[in-house]
Amino acid sequence: MAATNDTTGTVPPNSTVYVRNLEERIKIEQLKVALEEIFSEFGNVVEIVAKKNLKAKGQAFIVFDSVEGATRAIEEVNGFELFDKPMVLDYAKTKSDATVLREGGNEELEAHKRRRLAEKERKQAQEALEAQKKLKRPAAAAADVARPAKTTKGAGLKPTTGAAAAVVPDEYLPPNKILFLRELPDDASQESLSEVFGRFEGFQEVRLVPGRKGIAFVEYETEAGAISAKEATSGMAMGEQNKPIRVTYQRQ
Repeated sequence: MAATNDTTGTVPPNSTVYVRNLEERIKIEQLKVALEEIFSEFGNVVEIVAKKNLKAKGQAFIVFDSVEGATRAIEEVNGFELFDKPMVLDYAKTKSDATVLREGGNEELEAHKRRRLAEKERKQAQEALEAQKKLKRPAAAAADVARPAKTTKGAGLKPTTGAAAAVVPDEYLPPNKILFLRELPDDASQESLSEVFGRFEGFQEVRLVPGRKGIAFVEYETEAGAISAKEATSGMAMGEQNKPIRVTYQRQ
């Protein structure tokens, strides 16, 4: 379950209730006990998700085994004061892991987690790009003030825009079905890499770069396979010296 849930009032009914405006100073276990006592009155509570990290504070997800239970809880509990703060309730925007597991089994749960991870990484990549753009704007503005006005076009000069100059760090690249491997041992071969990366869904091929040691590309049929492979192999020790390899998505 995601840590936040930007409610718009148009979220379709489902079996998970998103609760916000909770008292942040209460310990998580104490909070869960209080929420269990309140919400179990309206149906069978499968799971309560509440986290103590900064982004998730003051929020919780109540997973019922039916939409009816969630609906009754929202109708009856919305505005109810818990620890002197009125709770604000809505349907959760995404299904909980417990709900996905119950409805679709382990395979669907794994696919659900991969989709969530891909969306998280896309957002991180976008945030990193926006942050770099903001950092470059003041410098660009200062350069414009100091630069004398041009009367003629400079020959052979390439204009640099903020968008072109902003480079997303490797760790925040958005998911891609092609992985870029670096810092591989010198003896890494197509066969040895295929043994490692061929274990993941949708594996297609390993491509070495002629004349370049230490790097390679691994391609999958879909982003899902690449995401699973990256999660499992990033930092994996390889070669005689057991040095960790770097695994990122290929830049698009």
